[in-house]
Amino acid sequence: MRAMSTYLETLAEWNGREEVAEASIPLIGALNRDKGVTVVLHSRSLVNKDAVRIIKTHRFARRVSGEELSVRDTFPFLRAVSGLDIGSVKIDLARLHAAYDADDRGLSIEDFVADALSDISGDNKPAGAEPRDVVLYGFGRIGRLVTRLLVEKAGAGTGLRLRAVVVRKGKGDDDLAKRASLLRRDSVHGQFNGTIQIDEANNLIIANGTAIQVIYAGSPDEIDYTDYGISNAILVDNTGIWRDRAGLEKHLRPGIAKVLLTAPGKGDIPNIVHGVNHLGVDPAERVLSCASCTTNAIVPTIKAMDDEFGLLRAHVETVHSYTNDQNLLDNYHPADRRGRSAPINMVLTATGASSAVKKVLPDLEASISGNSIRVPTPDVSMAILSLQLKTSTTRDDVLAHLRRTSLEGPLSRCLDYTTANDAVSSDFVGSRASSVIDANAALVDGDQAMLYVWYDNEFGYSCQVVRVVQSISGVEYPTYPLIG
Repeated sequence: MRAMSTYLETLAEWNGREEVAEASIPLIGALNRDKGVTVVLHSRSLVNKDAVRIIKTHRFARRVSGEELSVRDTFPFLRAVSGLDIGSVKIDLARLHAAYDADDRGLSIEDFVADALSDISGDNKPAGAEPRDVVLYGFGRIGRLVTRLLVEKAGAGTGLRLRAVVVRKGKGDDDLAKRASLLRRDSVHGQFNGTIQIDEANNLIIANGTAIQVIYAGSPDEIDYTDYGISNAILVDNTGIWRDRAGLEKHLRPGIAKVLLTAPGKGDIPNIVHGVNHLGVDPAERVLSCASCTTNAIVPTIKAMDDEFGLLRAHVETVHSYTNDQNLLDNYHPADRRGRSAPINMVLTATGASSAVKKVLPDLEASISGNSIRVPTPDVSMAILSLQLKTSTTRDDVLAHLRRTSLEGPLSRCLDYTTANDAVSSDFVGSRASSVIDANAALVDGDQAMLYVWYDNEFGYSCQVVRVVQSISGVEYPTYPLIG
C-alpha cells in the first residue's frame, strides 16, 4: 500500500507542477510578444518553452543555490511582472525570488515586484533601442541555425529583424522550396519549432510569421538592399569566401551598416568572442569577425583559468566533427588529408584556433599551440586543454572556480559545466553554451591541468554569433533585477 501511496503522491506532485508551468506559458508569451520582455531563469530563457522544459529549467537552480526552485515559487512573480507596464528588458525570475526572500519589509509579492522594477516601468519605462535589420549572406549549416535563433527571438519585432538571406540560385525551378525544406528539417538538430511557408511569387520564406526575403545574387556588388526596404542592417557572412577586410567590405552596400564574419578574420579584423571581449568593440568598426567555433569553445576556459591561476603555456587538441569542407568519399582536396572520406576516417588536420586566441586575448602571456583531429560524427566536438599554470592548485579548487564562473559573471552565458558521469557527445547537441566543462574528466596535478571541453560546433557557435549581433546592434537588453 505504501508503494501505491508513493506512486500517487509523486504523480500528483508532478501534475501540480506541470499545471503551474502550463499556466506560465501564456504569460511568458504575452510579455515577449506584446512588450518585448524576455523572461529568464538564471539567464536561461523560458520563451517558447513547453511545460516540461520550464520545469527542467527550474531544476537547474540546484546548481546555483543548492536547492531546486519550483514553478510554484516563481509563478506569483511572473504574474506580478505581467501586470506592469515595462519595456524591452530581460526579467530573471530567480533573481526576483532571491531578492524577495532577502527583503525584510514585509511587502506582498505584487508590491515588491512593482518596487523592484520601478526604474523600468510606467513613466520610467525606457524607450529602448530601435529595431535592427539583419541580413544573412549564405544559408548553410550556420546560416540556417542563426535563422532559427533569430526567428525564435523575433518576439514583438522590437529587436533583431531577420529581413533577408542571400544565396546563389540553384538549378531547377524549386530552389525556394528546397531551401525552406532544409530550414524545416535538420538531420542533426531536428524539426524547426513552428511553421514554414513559401511565397514563390515574392521569393519569401515565412517562418513563424517572419517574412524572410530570399535574394538571389552571385556577388555582393549585385545587390542594393534598400530596394527591399532594408536599412542600417547588420550582414552576417556565413560563406567564409572572404576573410580579409578588402573582401568583406564588398558587403558594405546600400542598406548595410556592418558586416560580421562567421569565421576567423584575417589581418586587422577584430575577432570577437561574446562574454570575453565583446564590450571592447569600437562602435565605429564596420567589419568584425566571430572567430571560429573552436576559438569560442576554448577562449572562455583559457580566460577563466588565466584569471584565477595564471597560465604559462597551453596546448589545445580538438576532436572535431567533420564538416562540409571534407569529402564524403576519397577525392581530390587542396588540403592535405581532407580529401579522404570523412564518415569513415579520423583525419589529422591543423587548427588556427590557437593563434586566434591571441587576437581575442592580446594580453595573455602564455604561449599557445594546437592541433586537430576530424572524427566521423556530424556535430559536437571536444577541446582538450593541456595547461601549465603559474601557481600550483588542486582539482577541487579548479572545478569550484569553473563551476562558479559558469553560473555568474560575464562568462556565464558562454561557459557551461556538467558533472554527468555518462555524458557523451550527442548529449550536447543543441547546447547554447559555446563550451561545456566536463568536470569528471578533469585532471589536475600541481601546476598541470588537463581540461576536457565539449562544444556544439554548430548550434553553440550560432548562439554566440547571435549574441554578438545583439551586442553590436544595441538590442542586447540588461537583465533585471540588476545585481550589484
